[in-house]
Formats: sequence, structure tokens, C-alpha cells
Amino acid sequence: MSRFGKVAVLLGGRSAEREVSLRSGTMVLNALRARGIDAHPFDPQQRDLAALIAEKFDRVFIALHGRYGEDGTIQGALELLGIPYTGSGVLASALAMDKWRTKLVWQAAGIPTPRYELLTPASDLKAVVARLALPIMVKPANEGSSIGMSKVRAASDLDEAYALAANYDRVVLAEQFIDGIELTAAVLGGEALPLIKLETPREFYDYEAKYLANDTRYIIPCGLAAIEEAAVRQQVLAAFGALGCSGWGRVDLMLDGAGKPWFFEVNTSPGMTDHSLVPMAARHAGLSFEDLVVRILELAHVG
Repeated sequence: MSRFGKVAVLLGGRSAEREVSLRSGTMVLNALRARGIDAHPFDPQQRDLAALIAEKFDRVFIALHGRYGEDGTIQGALELLGIPYTGSGVLASALAMDKWRTKLVWQAAGIPTPRYELLTPASDLKAVVARLALPIMVKPANEGSSIGMSKVRAASDLDEAYALAANYDRVVLAEQFIDGIELTAAVLGGEALPLIKLETPREFYDYEAKYLANDTRYIIPCGLAAIEEAAVRQQVLAAFGALGCSGWGRVDLMLDGAGKPWFFEVNTSPGMTDHSLVPMAARHAGLSFEDLVVRILELAHVG
């Protein structure tokens, strides 16, 4: 493992997902060290990035989530510093973090994604409801972990949902609700790992369902016939590739009643906590958590 040299695990950061990132980063750090890798924690909220050069780090494992860690910002800084890093490059990270621009790219590429409208203080909310039909998902365009997200069942609640999302981002999406099977697909080194079916008694797979609840169900195998799952996994790779993503990540989607996949977003630095989905899919594919983090490190991006 000495081929990796000295590795910094970036964790924490300044985003709304800081606490999740600290948990992800700590697990990654422990796994790397267990494999004999010279890994060290590095919180960019508390340390200047120049220390990466001063302390002669050879490679970076990005375990940051959300703004400044998953949106191309840290990727650009690392490219300027000349340090290889895990996950997607600058452009792909920035596109994937922005749910609106993700949709624009996918629409141009023919990747199915739910209909949507951008909400502003001047939006005619009654007209939005008439066009999209209830229920409607409302979400900030540049947050992860379902932060600021709501499922609106009554037109009278749309204004409050918009206000919540607008607390986190100036760009807010109202999105057509797809009723069906919720799936997530981990991507690792150009391969889509086994799909995971998600079930929660909550309104949707929100922050609590992701990180805190004990009644969320993760079903793997997902229940699709092998040929159907293989077809969806190919479409996952197409959605991932359309944004220019590389290395590793996670794609979230729904299957409607007719079995058609609808794509929502790509996470270029997914969670790596004890509740996280990529380690779960990797384990089903025969990769331990330690195997997974080493493989991700091997795929480090060089600008």
C-alpha cells in the first residue's frame, strides 16, 4: 500500500452536511489505516489547503459532502495544487451538484428525468400545481442528503415548502412526483453495482430515513428480474457518463408503474457511514468496506 504515499482524508468542511462528512471521513480513515495506508484526517474548515503541500500529501480521498466538497470547488483547488483526488473532476462535480443543470444535460442527452419548474418569489404557485399535479417534490438545487426537501401533497403547502428550500439555495426546483420503486445504484470504476431498493414509512427518503432511522429498509437484490436489472444498470452508466462523472459515485432513480426508470441526481461523493448505500452495494458485490475505499483511492483523478 506504500504506492499511495501519504494520503489526506478530507472530511468535515463547511457545508450543511458537515456532520455526515465527519462520520464518513472517520470510517474511510480507519479503513485505509487498517490496510496499512499512511492516511491522515484533514478538515478544510479548520486548516488551510496549503498544508497539503507543506506536509507533502501525495493523494487525497474526498469524504466531503455538499458545497465546497462535492461541487467542483475542492476539485479545482486540488488540481491547482497538483494533487490526485478521488471522484469526479471539476466540471462533472459542479454539474452533478446542481440538480437543475443536471436535468438540462440529461434532457439534452435523452436521459429520462421528471418534469420540473424553477420556483421564485414571483412564481404563480397555483399554476405550478396545475402543470405538475400533486404531489410535488420541492428541493434546493444545490444541497444533498435531502436537506431542505419537502413532499407537497396540498397546494396550500407549496409556499412553505418553497420557503424552506430557499433557505438553502436561491435556485429551487418543483419536481413531478414519480410514484413507484425507489432505487439507488453505486458506480465504481465504470461498473454499476447491484441496485438497492429503498423503502421507508416516512413521506420520502429524507435526512432522518438516510442517517438516523432504524425502520428504513434496504432491499438487495432489489427484486427485479436479472435482465431488467441489467438494463437499468446500463442506463445508470449512461446517466453517470452524460455528466462526465468518473471514479465512483451514486445515481438515484425511480421505476414507475410501467417499469421505466426516471433519474433524479448523481452524488459524486456519496456517504460512507454505517447507513450508507455504496458500501452496502459493494458488500453485495463481494467488496468489503476496506476493499471499497482502497479501490476508490486507486481510481484517484489526476487533473
